[in-house]
Amino acid sequence: MGNFSGLLVFLLTLHSVNSLKCYVCSSTSSNEYCNRNAEECQAPHNTCMTTVDIQGEVKAIVKQCSSMKTCAGAEGSASLDANGNGNKVRCCSSYLCNISTATTIQLCVWLLGLPLCLLTLIIKQDG
Repeated sequence: MGNFSGLLVFLLTLHSVNSLKCYVCSSTSSNEYCNRNAEECQAPHNTCMTTVDIQGEVKAIVKQCSSMKTCAGAEGSASLDANGNGNKVRCCSSYLCNISTATTIQLCVWLLGLPLCLLTLIIKQDG
């Protein structure tokens, strides 16, 4: 019985390590809304795919589980025109990797700028 329990624990651990989870939503303009729902991808879906369609001020975001082949094909044919209209596709394959990178970049810039502002205030007070 001990060997069976050990094997069961091993298989459950193996499953959780190999499973991919992606944020999912269908045609919403809010990335925050998309990031409220996540699902575990089922084979053969091994990639998180994010598609953003842009037409002027209107943006539609779709996030889903996909196969790498399908996502790579969509990514290769995605394009934006000179006015920024069209679509963008992003593929990634790590746990919940299809969260918005724009928000992350904005936060990093803000956090990097904060020490610079504090340093400027300290220098002005000493001078």
